[in-house]
Amino acid sequence: MSGEDAPAEQQNAVDQKQETKPAEEPKAETPKTEPAPAAAAEATATAEKVPEEETFTYRALVLTGYGGYDKVKLQVKKGKPALKAGEVLVRVKACGLNFADLMARQGLYDRLPSPPVTPGMECSGVVEAVGEEVTDRKVGDKVMVLNRFGLWQEVAVVPATHTFLIPEGMSFEEAAALPVNYITAYMMLFDFGNLRPNQSVLIHAAAGGVGIAATQLCKTVNDVTVFGTASASKHETISQGGVTHPIDYRTKDYVEEVRKISPKGMDIILDPLGGSDTHKAYNLLKPMGKLITYGAANMLAGQKKNLLAVAKNWYHQFSIHTLSLIQGNKSVCGFHLGYLDGEMELITQAMNTILDLYKEGKVKPRIDSTWHLEQVGDAMRKMQERNNIGKVILNTEPMPEEEKKEEPKKEDKKEDKKKDDKKKDDKKKDDGKKEEKKDDKKKEEPKKEVKKEEEKKEEPKEEK
Repeated sequence: MSGEDAPAEQQNAVDQKQETKPAEEPKAETPKTEPAPAAAAEATATAEKVPEEETFTYRALVLTGYGGYDKVKLQVKKGKPALKAGEVLVRVKACGLNFADLMARQGLYDRLPSPPVTPGMECSGVVEAVGEEVTDRKVGDKVMVLNRFGLWQEVAVVPATHTFLIPEGMSFEEAAALPVNYITAYMMLFDFGNLRPNQSVLIHAAAGGVGIAATQLCKTVNDVTVFGTASASKHETISQGGVTHPIDYRTKDYVEEVRKISPKGMDIILDPLGGSDTHKAYNLLKPMGKLITYGAANMLAGQKKNLLAVAKNWYHQFSIHTLSLIQGNKSVCGFHLGYLDGEMELITQAMNTILDLYKEGKVKPRIDSTWHLEQVGDAMRKMQERNNIGKVILNTEPMPEEEKKEEPKKEDKKEDKKKDDKKKDDKKKDDGKKEEKKDDKKKEEPKKEVKKEEEKKEEPKEEK
């Protein structure tokens, strides 16, 4: 066998082996099924992970920029919020709307980070998860929450220390209405004001959330006389709630009205207005009286920031020399709950006392109205136009389809009403012009008569 033939024979041998292989091919065609369970288990595990980490969604209200009511938009967020040590995840049921939220929308509240951001300082709901080191909260606990911002959404992650257990019998709406208003009113009246029997208190915006809370808390002390400012249509309600002397600030000078009843002035004045009203409040204090200022509501005029209102408020900003305080025997205090977020021990003490008063039936939040997250613009408008008596609440339950269909109709009705009002105004103007013309004619007629008389007198002279 030559060297050239050897490779040829080897090749033939390989070919013969390959020709005999088809008999074994059916074995190769049979798929191997052993690894399938492991692969299926892995796929199932992945599928289980996806909903938890990636497909978890929740709705949130987001301030997208400063301006009108339309700047707060309802958005869908993805991904389950992560829990750190000491935190809890709350499934939110109801949220409170506060005046600070209205100011934040216009860029006038410095405790809210820059947009885009979710507003909301208080809410109520159910604990869904707890982080490490949380020992006094468990899944299923019904809680109310107080936080700097971020609570106008369906789920919220907050420090466990910022939550308070909801008492038996309290609704989620009442729980969402309680933290900001009642802690503010309590700390002003008792920590700063040292409210005692037989004293007098002036409460501005007595029909608002803080106003109603302060009135109820005044009633827990014997023989406290409450003066409250509010529009006339709200007087019956605030009188029933405990205001001794309601004053219509729109038609009367509240300083004069207070002086008529209490010539010496007030022991405590709660001032959320700022500007020139703070000056009036200081001058209304009795010797040993206390002015507690806690807002600048006068800066809020219209949907968007009103630079004139802001400038006017700053121009009339209250300032006083310490010698004047000494000689006047008066005190001026400033309160801002947003800057006490690092003092949770103080806040918890106040809240525990408030909850005890609730259990005794001495205080109870008054709910003005409840709105879906989709209606946040209408809710803010109601509060900003001072049409509420008590707390305005946002409900996280999705808005029913039937109500969604009704919304455009309501908007159409509003537009129609605006058009009708405009027509009426135009008609009044036209009628006014017609009346003016008639009056002008009437005025002209005597002049014509006088002219005729003069002409008659002149005629004989001409004949002579």
